[in-house]
Amino acid sequence: MPSLVLRAGRMAALVLAVSSVSACALLPRSGPTRNEIFAGSVQRQGDAFVVEVNSRVNTITSAVPALGFPASLVNAGASDTEVIRPGDLLALTIYENVTDGLLAGEGGNAAMVEAIQVDNAGFIFIPYAGRVRAAGNTVEELREIITRNLDQQTPDPQVIVRREAGDGVTVSVSGAVSGQGIYPIQRPTRTLSGMLAAAGGVAVEPEIAQVTVVRGGQSGTVWYQDIFRSPAADIALQGGDRIFVEEDSRTFTALGATGAQNIVQFQSQSISALEAIASVGGLDPRLANPAGVFVLRNEPAEMANAVLGRHDLVGAQRFVYVLDLTAPTGMFEARDFAIRDGDTVYVTAAPISQWNNAISALTGTLTSSAGLANQLSSLGE
Repeated sequence: MPSLVLRAGRMAALVLAVSSVSACALLPRSGPTRNEIFAGSVQRQGDAFVVEVNSRVNTITSAVPALGFPASLVNAGASDTEVIRPGDLLALTIYENVTDGLLAGEGGNAAMVEAIQVDNAGFIFIPYAGRVRAAGNTVEELREIITRNLDQQTPDPQVIVRREAGDGVTVSVSGAVSGQGIYPIQRPTRTLSGMLAAAGGVAVEPEIAQVTVVRGGQSGTVWYQDIFRSPAADIALQGGDRIFVEEDSRTFTALGATGAQNIVQFQSQSISALEAIASVGGLDPRLANPAGVFVLRNEPAEMANAVLGRHDLVGAQRFVYVLDLTAPTGMFEARDFAIRDGDTVYVTAAPISQWNNAISALTGTLTSSAGLANQLSSLGE
């Protein structure tokens, strides 16, 4: 009986010691506990709204602004790519019906005239054809004019006129594309999809590629894949448009009892809380509390009022969304909860893991103390 009493006393002392160590917050840990987060809620005079996620919350918070072009870009007409303008860059190939041509030189019958830029007055100069007005004419009309002028100098000339990149009806394509550069707007490249194809397509994962078009003081951004899914996104291009392709830069932060703690880049256009957890290795089976999954974010006033059913909040508000994966519909709610750019996903540690840490810390301390006592005892002998 005395041994049982002694054991019970030792156990009580151990529990008391563990509780003391835990209460003093001396144990290392990855972040606040579930109760500590709730203690920081506005309802308890804290500075964050703590909201448990349900189907209603998911419906409201999933309404995020979509990417898209403004009406000024969508409704603009296509450029008249047939008409030559000042600044256009032209290239000519002239075939002569003689062995030693006037332009081709000895032994040849074809001459290439490259990089002829239409001047500000709209004219170009062609040897033996003279100064020719190019602006205001189509490529075909200009071909006929040059042919008539040369016909007086060489028999039956055949002329090919090509429009190349210049300062006229051209666009710039840059960023994550296979071929950055200045491209003329031609019949196959009148639309955004055609121009991107001419530039070799995007050089990043299409799922997370974003395309921005800047026209004067207007601009808009769409997902690359939406250009092919929605006809309205495949806008007609205008001279001077700037097209920029980049990879999605949105990220979220994963902390706490997860497989990895890291800043994670979005790998798809949308990602749920469940997918976010899975992307960092899931919950740590030794530490995680599945009833304590939190998503921290700053909500704009409009969204905050909608979630809370209020109308008086002004400015961004701190929100902590609570996901309990052990609840009957917890996994479904986590699957439907949309993660946004800048979110922090935090998983708390299970109470048992905190207890184990306390036990390990305490027993380790006692073992170290006993070893030190034995060493001191041996020194005194």
